[in-house]
Amino acid sequence: MKFGLAFASSIGIEGDEALDICRRAEAVGFESVWGGEHVVLPTTIESPYPYTADGKIPAAPDTPIPDPLIWLAFVAAAAPTLRLGTCILIVPQRNPLVLAKELATLDRLSGGRVELGLGVGWMREEFDALGVPWEHRGARNDEYVAAMRALWAGPHAEFHGDYVDFAPVTCSPRPVQASIPILVGGDTPAALRRAVRIADGYFPGEGDATRLGSLISELRIASEQFGRNPDEIEINAMFGAQMADPIAGAEQLRELGVGRAMIPAFFFAGPGGLDRLSEFGERVIPAGGR
Repeated sequence: MKFGLAFASSIGIEGDEALDICRRAEAVGFESVWGGEHVVLPTTIESPYPYTADGKIPAAPDTPIPDPLIWLAFVAAAAPTLRLGTCILIVPQRNPLVLAKELATLDRLSGGRVELGLGVGWMREEFDALGVPWEHRGARNDEYVAAMRALWAGPHAEFHGDYVDFAPVTCSPRPVQASIPILVGGDTPAALRRAVRIADGYFPGEGDATRLGSLISELRIASEQFGRNPDEIEINAMFGAQMADPIAGAEQLRELGVGRAMIPAFFFAGPGGLDRLSEFGERVIPAGGR
């Protein structure tokens, strides 16, 4: 099992901090580093956050959330073995041709290390602030992914859909990877179906092992019904309650079939954080990676 450092961009706000975190993570055995996304946090948020009991996002209005692609580009050369991922990029908020160019450029500069973790968004107020339609964002997301894959596949790509429509164009440079791996985030039935249809990986936010196991079982059943080998879809899982006994927690996730444990960087924020990160890597990663 691999270990990713999730939301690293949210604790490495300053340049030196970002580089130090990534260098330390690489040195102690992490396989990847990830940045989260919200372009803005509206002052008033009525949309329910899906991962807390009270539906409130665990962030103050002024919580720093750097742009993940710029942050990943900044740290890429400092830790040359780490894969570079987003957890989660809100794809329907972005222009797919511009996003395809950004991701391909980062993949080319980093030697083929980019993974796109995506979601369709849960905060309507953010969409409203950006002037992006909230309705049909799932269908728009899926077309955007298809359009980006067409651009990455070769020159003179064209696409004609309900939300994306362009005559033959060439987007260069193209990724080093044949196609940038895509992880679908979310715990809803729609997210699970989307993972089966279009994804290389699935990244639910669920941290409870029993409920996570149920989601993984549902994914496998849906994959087989869709005519897809479920082993083609790598499971990425949040490492939350498992921090109470991290070695046992890593074993628990591995037995569930998790391919990558996503360790929230918030555990390593504040004074002594890098030392705690080193201790985790040295104790837990060798045990979980057996």
